[in-house]
Amino acid sequence: MAGAAPATAFGQAVIGPPGSGKTTYCLGMSEFLRALGRRVAVVNLDPANEGLPYECAVDVGELVGLGDVMDALRLGPNGGLLYCMEYLEANLDWLRAKLDPLRGHYFLFDCPGQVELCTHHGALRSIFSQMAQWDLRLTAVHLVDSHYCTDPAKFISVLCTSLATMLHVELPHVNLLSKMDLIEHYGKLAFNLDYYTEVLDLSYLLDHLASDPFFRHYRQLNEKLVQLIEDYSLVSFIPLNIQDKDSIQRVLQAVDKANGYCFGIQEQRSLEAMMSAAVGADFHFSSTLGIQEKYLAPSDQSVEQEAMQL
Repeated sequence: MAGAAPATAFGQAVIGPPGSGKTTYCLGMSEFLRALGRRVAVVNLDPANEGLPYECAVDVGELVGLGDVMDALRLGPNGGLLYCMEYLEANLDWLRAKLDPLRGHYFLFDCPGQVELCTHHGALRSIFSQMAQWDLRLTAVHLVDSHYCTDPAKFISVLCTSLATMLHVELPHVNLLSKMDLIEHYGKLAFNLDYYTEVLDLSYLLDHLASDPFFRHYRQLNEKLVQLIEDYSLVSFIPLNIQDKDSIQRVLQAVDKANGYCFGIQEQRSLEAMMSAAVGADFHFSSTLGIQEKYLAPSDQSVEQEAMQL
């Protein structure tokens, strides 16, 4: 085993709803990985992706185009994209022929943003399952906009979507709250950031929702949804600002732990060189509290005043 050529490849399947930052993540992560000394191949699996900002090693647009499918079959964007994924699933020999010469690279798969592909449609899951048979170890990196935390109802929806995705995709999974630098552009958080990242006692979120006359009528439904999320106890989030090296490294650590990737000696040295100025010689990362202090404005209210509002 020690002298054998590495046959196993590693990578990330970058998924999430439209506009959550998947393509920007692939660009930022690929640049970070190259700085560490990893050979990176970015694979675009989204036929609707145009004007890619990164160097694309494999583009599904060479196999099937969304515009051609919509014109030929008279489908809308969603139906056309589902057809494209089913067509890729039926022609996986094309994908394998493209990936085999890249063996030895670290893969980043930029996936389509249609939520149904990751919650109940079988094509994307089948593609990931086939890649596992090719000895390609993937971690699903699921991005959602961090500003959803500012709306309790939307945050419960995000939790349900994340849980459904984790159960359906059947890959090692890391959930990210993307665009952390914009988290409070749509409102203030009702609780500290760790409440959302660790998905703590959601009964407090229900109490917060009960103050809204509209959601008060759906309290029992929200209670059942929250109970389902807490019964599985699977969902948690890592905050991400793709422009922050410390934030990217925190994500990479979680991904490497999930899929079993092992650091090489040279990569470790490169990593220490990149991060020494930011985190010091002890190589510690800031806590969630540090992230909150960095991106969230401090509250002017006392704890008692906030409690009275709730």
